[in-house]
Amino acid sequence: MEGKSCYPAGSDCSTEGLELPVFQYDHSDNNRSITGGYVYRGSDIPALVGYYIYADFVSGRIWALDISDLENPVNTEIFDADFRISSFGVDAENEIYVTGFDGNIYRFGEDIVDAL
Repeated sequence: MEGKSCYPAGSDCSTEGLELPVFQYDHSDNNRSITGGYVYRGSDIPALVGYYIYADFVSGRIWALDISDLENPVNTEIFDADFRISSFGVDAENEIYVTGFDGNIYRFGEDIVDAL
């Protein structure tokens, strides 16, 4: 499977015994490669607590996915970085950091997503 679709595309497959994802990432608008993230549990950005924060390596976009209603997940772009995002990490206070292929580490909230 790739997301909720059979792989390779057009093939027949069985979803029996599988738990399909609650959200499927769109590969349009230069979105090509998901960089997995974390559920935000920090205190710097209260509006994002409980949201899954992830990015696209190619486009540099960062999203917040709200799955509080599993039938209607809400995916919101929250930042468009001018660098490729390679990874995420968290510190002891559960604040998120973003690592870029530009050689920098960015603290989520101070350097990224200033204007929520």
